[in-house]
Amino acid sequence: MSTNPAAPPPGFYAQNGQFFCEGVAMTDLAAQFGTPSYVYSAALMRQAWQNFHRQVTASLSPAHAPLICFAVKANPNLAVLRLFAALGAGADIVSSGELQRALKAGITAEKIVFAGVGKRDDEIAAALDHGILQFSVESVEELQRIAALAAAKNVTARAAIRVNPDIDGGTHAKISTGNKHNKFGIEQAQVAEIFAHARQLPSLQLDGLSVHIGSQLTELKPLALAFAALRQLVLSLRQSGHRLTRLDLGGGIGVSYRGEKLIDLAAYAALVNENVGDLGCRLIFEPGRFLVAKAGILLTRVIATKANSSRNFVILDAAMNDLMRPALYDSYHDIVPVVTRHAPPQRVDVVGPVCESADIFAEHRHLPPLTPGDLVMIADTGAYGASMSNSYNSRHLPAEIMVEDSKARLVRRAISTLDLLQFEPD
Repeated sequence: MSTNPAAPPPGFYAQNGQFFCEGVAMTDLAAQFGTPSYVYSAALMRQAWQNFHRQVTASLSPAHAPLICFAVKANPNLAVLRLFAALGAGADIVSSGELQRALKAGITAEKIVFAGVGKRDDEIAAALDHGILQFSVESVEELQRIAALAAAKNVTARAAIRVNPDIDGGTHAKISTGNKHNKFGIEQAQVAEIFAHARQLPSLQLDGLSVHIGSQLTELKPLALAFAALRQLVLSLRQSGHRLTRLDLGGGIGVSYRGEKLIDLAAYAALVNENVGDLGCRLIFEPGRFLVAKAGILLTRVIATKANSSRNFVILDAAMNDLMRPALYDSYHDIVPVVTRHAPPQRVDVVGPVCESADIFAEHRHLPPLTPGDLVMIADTGAYGASMSNSYNSRHLPAEIMVEDSKARLVRRAISTLDLLQFEPD
């Protein structure tokens, strides 16, 4: 595989009229691994981690024992998890499958927090068997089930109440989690009663609070309101004699997909210190998108072009089953030809081949003329790209490729219909 002879910069860049990832040509990746495929830059993931660590967790007092728990749902590939494990990450999980992945990647149970509004008994039992750091409890009923399962195993479950502060994060309605009409968390007014009830459950160590108000947050104000509410809860609970040792501040810090103004990490760290820095609690953070979104692209090829009386279409071999975000959230992703073509742009709709009108990546996008066989990159898809992919229309699942130090390796092969048919008996 050809590489750029100069010391390659991190991530994705254009040189001599074509795009590379860490010194490896996109054209070479397509030839070796096929399309559609996800391509990840290890260097960009490390950069994002180091940026968050340097500006946020390293700026806090060591007494806070800050822990970064990568939100596994953003990208559960083992190669990604192993990269963050090597950097010292914990894991924020929402299923027993994610627990298995985190453990296999080398993340210790003492760095794993288990969120999610519908934990099954078998999932709770598995987490108890491994001795995870914390359950983030989302209902009274769940609290009682965790306590009962822990008692049956003669162990103590460590838990925090996930608080729903009824705060609008100012994000897309489908990724908002902090309003009272959302299914997540427990209302503030119920928290004191639940802590009092937990005193009667000797198998439960309830000594933390958790909050997460949504994903792709681009303003500090909603976080300031959430952290202020958390502070008041801590003070009130302590006045009632309850012991609080951990605060899980969630994640949600956004990235720029189309030039959005973003949260300044130094200001975010100052906000954390101002609101909860003097409470003497261990602080947990759960970034997901922030660490991986910009580090991934979806590499795809033009199948055909067509036009009608009102639209020009570019049809890709990638589809909504490969990247669900535009269909689910009307999300914006840059679409970039792999080989530069100097020609007047055309206004086109970029679509996939799936039999759904929702299978659209971009409408009215101005792109250079594209012809069948041309390669394009759909940018900023390292988060919630491959992790949401599926086999709708009996299409295969895309391959995933990690590029590091001018070397590319397959970290998940494409999963074909023949592969999936093995699970369906004759």
